[in-house]
Amino acid sequence: MRLIIVCLTVLISMPLFSQSKKELIAEVNTLKSQIAELQKTKEADTSNVHKKASYGLGVIIATNLKMQGGDSLDIETLNIALRDTYQGKTLKMDAQKSSMVVQLYMQQMMARKAAEAQQEGKFFLEKNKQTEGVKVTASGLQYKVLSAGAGTGKTPAATDNVTVHYTGKLVDGTVFDSSVQRGKPETFGVGQVIPGWTEGLQLMHEGDKWMLYIPSELAYGEQGAGGQIPPHATLIFEVELIKVN
Repeated sequence: MRLIIVCLTVLISMPLFSQSKKELIAEVNTLKSQIAELQKTKEADTSNVHKKASYGLGVIIATNLKMQGGDSLDIETLNIALRDTYQGKTLKMDAQKSSMVVQLYMQQMMARKAAEAQQEGKFFLEKNKQTEGVKVTASGLQYKVLSAGAGTGKTPAATDNVTVHYTGKLVDGTVFDSSVQRGKPETFGVGQVIPGWTEGLQLMHEGDKWMLYIPSELAYGEQGAGGQIPPHATLIFEVELIKVN
């Protein structure tokens, strides 16, 4: 901050009108570079057990906050609050007031994210159904055949178990689950999964590989799931039906 004040003082005291526009631009760019250097993120020190635990706690807190809709929090202010509390300084809000403020903020942020996810999902599905090869069922499920099996494979019923490989994504491309990445297919009951899967699997044959585009009401709805799938999220799955058991 001292460097910023000094630089600004120098600029103000100089005969600006005698300088060319090119010179002024050069000085402003230099000042910006100096400010950026001061604002560089400090590298975390994890050289001992206390610092490792401190960093780990920060990761856990930040991860939980982001999953709960707190991704617009001001990190600098959060750090100041942590420091003030640890050092016993006078707080701008006590614990009770802080709890009320944070609870209201989180409710508002979760509602905002849910509304955004719902709108994003509707927009995606509306556009996606225009894509060549995409078909839409009466329920609103969309699917696309990527590759077909031999044509003689079984089609599962709701009471069957199936073995599948799959990758699940949000509409922004974020992968939230993948048996392919784990390198091991999964086996489960057709009737024990989300409605979009139950419907889609019963349209497939062994050996088929499909894309399933599942509206939120056929997935996890307003509840979301596991912190990775927000409320009202439309889901995209690449599914390979390996075997009907």
